[in-house]
Amino acid sequence: MFGVGTSAYSVEGAWDADSKSMSVWDYITHNQPETIADGKNADVTTDSYHRYLDDIAILKELGVNYYRFSLSWPRILPTGFPDQINEAGVAYYRNLIAALRANNIEPLVTIYHWDMPMNIYELGGYINDSFADWYSDYAAVCFDLFGDDVQLWTTFTEPKQQCSGGYGFGYYFPNVLSEGLLQYVCTHNILRAHAKAYRIYDERFRAKQGGKVGISLDAISYLPASDSPENITAATTRMHFEMGWFANPIFNGDYPEIMKTRIATRSAAEGRSKSRLPEFTDEEKAALNGSADFFALNTFTSSLAAAVEDPPITSPPSQFQDIGVYEYKPDEWENSTIFWLKIAPFGMRPLLNWINDHYNQPQILITENGLPDMTGTLDDHQRVSHIQSYLSYIRDAMEQDGVNVIGYTVWTLMDNFEWTAGFSQKFGLYYTDFDSPNRTRVAKQSAKWYANVCKTKCILEDDSECID
Repeated sequence: MFGVGTSAYSVEGAWDADSKSMSVWDYITHNQPETIADGKNADVTTDSYHRYLDDIAILKELGVNYYRFSLSWPRILPTGFPDQINEAGVAYYRNLIAALRANNIEPLVTIYHWDMPMNIYELGGYINDSFADWYSDYAAVCFDLFGDDVQLWTTFTEPKQQCSGGYGFGYYFPNVLSEGLLQYVCTHNILRAHAKAYRIYDERFRAKQGGKVGISLDAISYLPASDSPENITAATTRMHFEMGWFANPIFNGDYPEIMKTRIATRSAAEGRSKSRLPEFTDEEKAALNGSADFFALNTFTSSLAAAVEDPPITSPPSQFQDIGVYEYKPDEWENSTIFWLKIAPFGMRPLLNWINDHYNQPQILITENGLPDMTGTLDDHQRVSHIQSYLSYIRDAMEQDGVNVIGYTVWTLMDNFEWTAGFSQKFGLYYTDFDSPNRTRVAKQSAKWYANVCKTKCILEDDSECID
């Protein structure tokens, strides 16, 4: 299957229309515009709330099998809780899903993609232990309202980014610097919330609706900096701390042993009575174990991992020191237009094999992969080459290694609001004319190339060779 994705806050606009309440991103962009690269907001963005039929038209033009989009929690539940369901918001999503199905496009629905209701945040958000109940109540409403027409769900998108960015390194709201402390509390509560939502689907909806539920986890492929045993071990450690942090509880029932051991040891050396990494109860472990019907993967780049001497104990603690591995991207790797994304598609095959080997040979659905530029150029040959290279390594993992990849999703359908980058980073297959009242979508070269991939299943960069 081939698809393309967006998120609610990035494309919907209509930020306060039809009884929608304020999300944390509405608050940030209105009250802290200096934290957004271009100082802009997504009050209108691509206006998909009003122009979703324009989105359907370009999805048909692409010929994708499915469309990944997210539901807006504050649009469906303005109070954050199921005491008030916003019928206008529900109608929007029902109309979108119906239009997709009428055009033979499967909806892949993300229940939550970062736009937390502001009143949920004000109650503590992720770091309140009740978050798991608040979120799972919302998820149950979504399953009930839309589940008869949705076969593919993900509960969260990139929870690591939310917790490390918001409560670890401070690059996302609420910009808290609490590495190795609230960072771990945040992830712990999101994992508990995911498990609750998954089990609710199991118990109340699966028999009737017959869908599948996963969670989109972001991952960098960490490759050993050399063939030395030390660097091979370093890469393995880094993978356990970065991917296993979320994937191991979901597919195996608990955090990776090396993660539990290193953090407990360092916590004791800091004089703490218990580990900074929270523990799951036996009941929570049982609920987590096997709580995904497929492995949903977001990945954009790779890094090298190198062994270093075990870092000293410091105050405050540091997640990087908990990991104890140096990671870097060599200068000779091809640059993209943003600093963190070196073009390194050769990491894709080992990443897929890692997932296959460590998480019970799951079906893998790649839910985000793509490349930005800064101009929105229509001649986006670097993006075509990037996607083609990733697809080539995916094919090798499938054909040569037996990895079961069931779908690939380009991020993103059209240029839109990219979180703290605002509109400065443009990942879209389609250029969006934000000066046009219609927010006109214009196909880039990558859209034309990807449409040919969807049609022919051929991934040669020279698409003329793909045509019979």
